Amino acid sequence: MSYVKGLKCKEADCGRTYPQAPHHICEYCFGKLEVDYDYEAIGSAVSREVIEERPANMWRYREFLPIDGEPIVGVDVGFTPLHRAHNLEQTLGHSEIYVKNDAVNYPTLSFKDRVVAVAVAKAKEFGFDTVACATTGNLGNSLAAQSVQMGLTCFIFIPAGVEQAKIIGTSVYGVNVVGISGNYDGVNRLCSEIADRYGWAFVNINIRPYYAEGSKTFGFEILEQLGWRAPQHIVVPMAGGSLITKIEKAIREFADVGLIEAAETKIHGAQATGCNPISAAVKAGEEIFTPVRPDTIAHSIAIGNPADGYYAIETIRRTGGWAEDATDEEIVEAIKLLAETEGVFTETAGGATLAVTKKLIEQGRIPRDESVVVSITGNGLKTREAIVGQLREPVVIEANVADFDALLSELTNCAD
Repeated sequence: MSYVKGLKCKEADCGRTYPQAPHHICEYCFGKLEVDYDYEAIGSAVSREVIEERPANMWRYREFLPIDGEPIVGVDVGFTPLHRAHNLEQTLGHSEIYVKNDAVNYPTLSFKDRVVAVAVAKAKEFGFDTVACATTGNLGNSLAAQSVQMGLTCFIFIPAGVEQAKIIGTSVYGVNVVGISGNYDGVNRLCSEIADRYGWAFVNINIRPYYAEGSKTFGFEILEQLGWRAPQHIVVPMAGGSLITKIEKAIREFADVGLIEAAETKIHGAQATGCNPISAAVKAGEEIFTPVRPDTIAHSIAIGNPADGYYAIETIRRTGGWAEDATDEEIVEAIKLLAETEGVFTETAGGATLAVTKKLIEQGRIPRDESVVVSITGNGLKTREAIVGQLREPVVIEANVADFDALLSELTNCAD
């Protein structure tokens, strides 16, 4: 059973409604459309016990997701670990830090597996036979993998200069990969034209209202894994700005139907200094961001003209959060810090998130005695180039015990 009423314009002074269809822009005010649900019916259908009895995947929250039938894709996506980061707490001088780790998500090691599962399911319901996307890497990996599972033709449009691991991680599935000169914003403009011309299901264009809803499951899992409660702070990486808005929506929806108590979680946004249109606007007290030209190693969040940037700013302000950014050097140091303390290898987006978390703690915006969740959205194996030359090289010795004894003695003396 579907609990979707239709689509609704996000603009507060508009709010026009539409039937379910592959559309993403309001015809009256050109605002963004989002999925509108019957929350009274959802509240009657779900409970903590009902959810807990279901398989440990993202579809355990299916009443809050915009599909009409049973899940047909993504049955192994989601319910990734949320762990207490005791070593990180000690290092940062903080009392309660959690790491939500989508670096181990299935099948392609990023949170994009969530949004793609919803988008592909909805594209199938609408009858599309071709899916496509504009991507900085992770979305392309996931759409390629899940499209072949569903037997769909797939086109991936990607900036030609993104990390090789992400290009390989898309091309390996045998889909159509098209590299575009320049940055993501140019790719996105081109894809908007192609979507109109060919009538394909572009998951982050004409299917975007449905696709974006998959991000809520990241937030739902945090709430359930914390024992059906909300943390006091969540730090979220921002690229297009959608994820941070959907985490807020997840908290609000669970509270509205009585799954958690009403919460006042402060949601903070993280960007790279080399591509920080949202954080710059927040720090300057502006409601509108100024597009920038990306110049950072954090390619997965390097979107200079974020589609949901305005709504991300609104979310941060409404929840009492803040936005910060981190230099490339700070991102690399944070990648190493998370690996050395918690054994989690994050990509550059996660490095930016942890670096910003550290700054917010030092600034007092996240008090040291209040709970905080650090959002890790992708795996470090995808962005290895960022830390090449930044790590200690292995020591090479001959294959004999005497050489190892000498090495061990040297290491011991250095430690002392």
